[in-house]
Amino acid sequence: MHRLIARGLMFGNLIRVDSPVLVERYNRALKSLTGRTTALEEFHIDISGYAPEIGDEFGDPLYLNHAGVNRQFILLTTAQRTAPLLDAKFSTSRAILRQFIDANERELFALTARDAVAGELVNSVYRAETAAKLFDIRQITVEADTTAGTVATAERLGALIDRFKAEEHAWWDDALIAEMIGLAKETGDLARNPVRLKKMTFAQDNFWTALFGGLYLFRSVAAPAVIAARLEGLGPLPLPVIPFSARNELARFLKDNGLAEPIVEARGIDAAAILHQKMDFITAELAAVMGESLAGATRRDLRALGRKYAQHLPPEWQGLAALTRWAEAGGPWPKIDSEHPAYFYTLRAAKGPDAPLVNQLLAELTPLDIRQLFICHKEAFYRAYATWPEAKKTYVADFLAGEYMVDKAGTRDALFGHEAPMAEPAPAPGPWSRSREQARPADVIDAVGPWGSIGRR
Repeated sequence: MHRLIARGLMFGNLIRVDSPVLVERYNRALKSLTGRTTALEEFHIDISGYAPEIGDEFGDPLYLNHAGVNRQFILLTTAQRTAPLLDAKFSTSRAILRQFIDANERELFALTARDAVAGELVNSVYRAETAAKLFDIRQITVEADTTAGTVATAERLGALIDRFKAEEHAWWDDALIAEMIGLAKETGDLARNPVRLKKMTFAQDNFWTALFGGLYLFRSVAAPAVIAARLEGLGPLPLPVIPFSARNELARFLKDNGLAEPIVEARGIDAAAILHQKMDFITAELAAVMGESLAGATRRDLRALGRKYAQHLPPEWQGLAALTRWAEAGGPWPKIDSEHPAYFYTLRAAKGPDAPLVNQLLAELTPLDIRQLFICHKEAFYRAYATWPEAKKTYVADFLAGEYMVDKAGTRDALFGHEAPMAEPAPAPGPWSRSREQARPADVIDAVGPWGSIGRR
């Protein structure tokens, strides 16, 4: 993994902790959460305060995530909001932490100036012994306070202030006034530095979990289901289970719930360029298997390698090539049904609140698209990377560092962004017009989907 680390593709944007004051604060928070402290004088933390160095020291990568379902966190600075979440067990955890920091930025800035903030993403499940227990997770509530209990003290002081204002003879209550003064010495001026953190609760309807081999739970869609990487050990579940191998059922699930759209019909993107890039990734995979060096390989080099090994190019490449010919030069409309290996490579998430989750699912279904795999599902990317030939590791690291990291936001927008629909004028006759046989009537597309009918098992 050294290539990824050196290029900032792994453990990137972690927060360095090397100040004795911050280490001491971290240890106070760690002690309050886990009963343990670290002997390290320098380490790096993610958005939740997890440090891989401390995980190695403890021999426990879940020291802040007991049983994988109780995510605790330590905040030393609001700058942690830009850090990744390492070894995520739920797809929603980082987004929840980011929203919590953003919503309480002013308060957290004041609190972390003097102390660490420790907390937990609280749910009603402490251990998921069976996959069915995951369905008991309905919402996540964020609870947090400093190690000195400043937030709780401020709430207590606030209640006393309300009592002082409401009671007619409070001015003569020496005990009440003395208690307020004592608490104010701990909290400071609440008017200038408010320390009340917003109570935030997040619904957990649709999410991914790394538990049980990887599951996608879709509960708030028209046709709910669980998408499973493997079926072993799942046991009975309250929703239908669709394994990755059931391609027809997966395609039907995405279509019935309006979760995905064909890349070539998406607005505001260069579909042909995206398809060409996916083809390059597949060519690189083949070239690496064939023992070719991919150091410094350009698109022209990959085209040459594609010609050299044309007879070995897999059906994923062939299907994307046919679709590209249709998109660029008005070639025949390719028949790519859900059983075709290229099918899921031709899709992206439709606009909606579940778009990131669907793109993560599609990334796992299209592992040869290394860019989408890295962007949308880093856990799966790192697992796959460890198994690749050295030539492919070099190519992928160079590509991501040179073409993705320089403009991450622009790349994500180009691949997954959505434009508002608008009325388009009818195309004028010309060199790009197609014959009646090549046209795709809207009523046919609506009836059977853009790739033709999806077969039933």
